[in-house]
Amino acid sequence: MARSSLRSLGSAAPLSRQSSDDSGLGPPEPVRAAAHQGAPRLIVVRPPAPTRQQRLWRMLWSDCPGVGVVRLQQLERLPGGLAAAWATSPEALARLTGWPASLLAAIAAYRQHWGGDPLPRLARLRRGGRGLLLPGDRRWPTALQTLTRPPLWLHWQGRGSLWPLLARRQAVAVVGTRGPSEHGLLMAHRIGAHLASHGWPVVSGLAEGIDAAAHQGCLSRGGAPVAVLGTPLQRVYPRHHGPLQAEVGRRGLLLSEWPAGAPVRPGHFASRNRLLVALAAAVVVVECPPQSGALHSAELAWQQGLPLWAVPGDAARQAALGSNRLLARGATPLLEAGDLTDQLGPGPLAGRSPQPALARTAALEPGGPAARVLAALGEGAGLEDLGRALALDAPVLSSALLQLELAGLVRPEPGLRWRPC
Repeated sequence: MARSSLRSLGSAAPLSRQSSDDSGLGPPEPVRAAAHQGAPRLIVVRPPAPTRQQRLWRMLWSDCPGVGVVRLQQLERLPGGLAAAWATSPEALARLTGWPASLLAAIAAYRQHWGGDPLPRLARLRRGGRGLLLPGDRRWPTALQTLTRPPLWLHWQGRGSLWPLLARRQAVAVVGTRGPSEHGLLMAHRIGAHLASHGWPVVSGLAEGIDAAAHQGCLSRGGAPVAVLGTPLQRVYPRHHGPLQAEVGRRGLLLSEWPAGAPVRPGHFASRNRLLVALAAAVVVVECPPQSGALHSAELAWQQGLPLWAVPGDAARQAALGSNRLLARGATPLLEAGDLTDQLGPGPLAGRSPQPALARTAALEPGGPAARVLAALGEGAGLEDLGRALALDAPVLSSALLQLELAGLVRPEPGLRWRPC
């Protein structure tokens, strides 16, 4: 990988550590050793592969009400581990853990539901753990083990063939603010589309704003988006991202360290940043304010010696102040999406032909809203113009435009306008 884009990253002063914002940003997650020149070389030892029983026990306990990551680790440290904990009486479990009576009652009810020998039934229901990745699995990205707090597991949905690429960090992370300018949205979409057209999987967080635009741009070129969620896979946040999340799960990969039923907390959205960076070969910050989860990702990239780009933004906008300050500290200015592939070269999926536009057009429902919008678009049109011309309600029109964007048939422009690709 070309390293000229690093410039002075290895010697520049670290980023200031920001307080929390709406993303739940806390102090940056340190790594055990930096990867830039002059730092000690980090030797990562892959954990032993979990046995089939260990995998099933972890799956079983991860679905238990009230047992999250911290409590699961506590159970694993008990004599005999998770299997012995299942057979331990509530009284003994109370002495060993100090857990409240309400939690122990919920665990007792859960164990009664599954019975004393739950693994055969669980194996039949879950088919041995499809959709769950554990440390030591062949596909487990070893870079995750360099984190101070490696994930206990990763729940996933989508194209399992992408895991070997992520294990080798053959992807680019694109991050930014939830409240971007039109310029920021346009740049994020262009970056996602360009990376996809050159064979690079695009990693982001599926959040409002920059994340969503990068994923949409990637999908528009038939690429492989990878979304690291701050919620369980079954939750959609924000809610209107349902169609986008479903499309990412179908054509790319959704992953989360949070099991089904886990409560959604602000800190979960910040903690996913460490996973984003650990899966990426480079990080791009499109636009973000001084207090932002995107700066957390930039800090982690800096510590690990990864190429770090930032898109210059309007100096008068608070939403671009954080990313502009990255430039002052040595991040490489990204003026055009093509600068990325000039430095990184072709991605691991380069040469695989995306679905041709003619086939994507044929897939539209004849006479349906999306086909009507595409026909009425001409050389480009705005949201209000399309609504008046087609007499479509705003939700129907927005859904049709999203379908066309994901199919790579239209691209958004500033001012709520769209143009055929």
